[in-house]
Amino acid sequence: MPEVVLTGAAGRIEGRYTQGKSETAPVALILHPHPKAGGHMNNPVVAQLFLLFMKRGFSVLRFNFRGVGRSQGEFDSGIGELADAATALDWLQATNPAASQCWVAGYSFGAYVGMQLLMRRPETDGFISVSPPTNAYDFSFLAPCPASGLILHGGSDTVVPPTDVEKVVSKLRTQKGIVIDYEVVDGASHFWAENLPDLEQRVGSYLDKRLAANPA
Repeated sequence: MPEVVLTGAAGRIEGRYTQGKSETAPVALILHPHPKAGGHMNNPVVAQLFLLFMKRGFSVLRFNFRGVGRSQGEFDSGIGELADAATALDWLQATNPAASQCWVAGYSFGAYVGMQLLMRRPETDGFISVSPPTNAYDFSFLAPCPASGLILHGGSDTVVPPTDVEKVVSKLRTQKGIVIDYEVVDGASHFWAENLPDLEQRVGSYLDKRLAANPA
């Protein structure tokens, strides 16, 4: 898949991109885990999410946040990373002006950044949040959440206890006009090492359901 280099506020942003076959192919942006915990765009969960969207005909972009890999800059506690994500989504939308849908997917820290991005981009049609770190960051900014989506979590996650995620899900589900699917995979940890097939199946099924209801 082609390497792309974007220009962000902190300099070069390194990414990987695949173009959908049709002019109206939907777009998806994939966001990686915490840079200070070894997160990068080639993380297995991130790569799996990328492939799931690619197989369904999306134009898909994943990239390294500032200071990761060959992306310039330094870690900025989520603020600069949100700016990086906005730059990446701008590029994705400019490259695909006729895109039928726009999705954002993130894993762990990437899920946190992705949910913030949703709030700033009401044109987003759907989201996937895998293992959102609801105990490390305040998710109260999701008021109201502008899009329906899937929150997927591991039942044996010791980094972010499922009970913390459930509080956020319960709050989101009180909102009208959106549907939040919440799935817990028994035995899965925060890192999904033994459960990537479960993640593939759950996220794939969710995307198929959404795309059947609203074809791209």
